[in-house]
Amino acid sequence: MSEMLSVAVIGLGIGAKHLEAYVELPDLYTVQAVCDLDGDKAKVAAAAHQGAKAVTSFADLLAMPGLDLIDICTPPNTHRDLIVEALAAGFHVICEKPITGSLADCDAIERAAATAKGTLSPIFQYRFGNGLQKLKLLQEKGICGTPYLATIETSWRRDADYYAVPWRGKWATELGGCCLSQAIHAHDILCYVNGPIKNVYARLATRVNPIEVEDCAAVSIEMVNGSLATLAVTLGAAEELSRIRFMFSNLTVESRSTHPYRIGDDPWHFKGKTQETETEIRNAFAGFRPSLESFTGQFARIHSSIKTGQPLPVTLADARASLELITAIYHSAETGTAVNLPIAVDHPRYGNWMPAGRRWASGTSSNG
Repeated sequence: MSEMLSVAVIGLGIGAKHLEAYVELPDLYTVQAVCDLDGDKAKVAAAAHQGAKAVTSFADLLAMPGLDLIDICTPPNTHRDLIVEALAAGFHVICEKPITGSLADCDAIERAAATAKGTLSPIFQYRFGNGLQKLKLLQEKGICGTPYLATIETSWRRDADYYAVPWRGKWATELGGCCLSQAIHAHDILCYVNGPIKNVYARLATRVNPIEVEDCAAVSIEMVNGSLATLAVTLGAAEELSRIRFMFSNLTVESRSTHPYRIGDDPWHFKGKTQETETEIRNAFAGFRPSLESFTGQFARIHSSIKTGQPLPVTLADARASLELITAIYHSAETGTAVNLPIAVDHPRYGNWMPAGRRWASGTSSNG
């Protein structure tokens, strides 16, 4: 059995970044096809990968012999149907965030995945930064202690040219705003480090661009483990920044990467409360071996999981947790109430998180 996996990428927006990552893993993946509704864009992308075929139809990918994996990078509203079709056809699947547009759809995907021959890997590439992995190492060794507080800032810039792309900024096609499309990665890190969420209260506003969805957010969270968290998001920053701080009983951790889109990468700062903890941190890091980061790191781990049958590095349950947070944020902002998790099937937003009133789409904040 060949160790190589043959992959096709559909959607050449963020899909172009995925293709760059596959090129960095020539012993693990070969790009067999690229697919985009823009045929010229597909041809240009295919030309950069020797032997790759350019197609404009998803049906062509499903019928392609020798293909192992389909990587879905299309607009969010298309994800569910493409995932289900690809799984039913026997392929392994990678899918960009958000995995789909509601908890109900996510549960439908889970049912399809349960009987599928192939695997389903949601994308959360920030998890694989070496800075964040150092924190996970300290947690595994029991050095961090009790979690107290986390603060997460996603201060990015999205101007009119970004929203000139027809599907962006609209509930029907993007499915949400800054909490869903931009900050979802950083917010996933909160659960990756501190476990499940218990309670959410959110205020949202649309202040930066004349779009349907939110572009500013302030969210207060209580975790199941008793710690607290705040999430601050804007798409109107003059200088883009992503920043995370975790405060534990034994130490404080802060991301210090200057790259707004690689918050998990080194450098991270670790400060113990005592000299003993400082020594434990140094000793732990003495054995730390940096690994591949971002998309390259996730794709390398996905390959290993597929070939060995070991658990995937990011699971559908991880993706569902991110969607449960999104559902709670939108329902809280619409109703002006705190939302308890988990969200059950009888919750009014289980089948569709889009707020009925769209109360922050007029340029003023919700709950105000």
